[in-house]
Amino acid sequence: MTDNLLAGVMVFIGLFLGGGVFSLLKQGLKIGAAVCAVGAALAITAGVLWW
Repeated sequence: MTDNLLAGVMVFIGLFLGGGVFSLLKQGLKIGAAVCAVGAALAITAGVLWW
């Protein structure tokens, strides 16, 4: 049960960071969006692999 909960939290964090990518791109901050995109990809990958 705990593993699934942690995996779900990681996916949620990844989706939250994905929203941050959209927001940063909309503001014209490409470097920040790239860093945020890398974090989002890592979080979603960790959540999927942890599941």
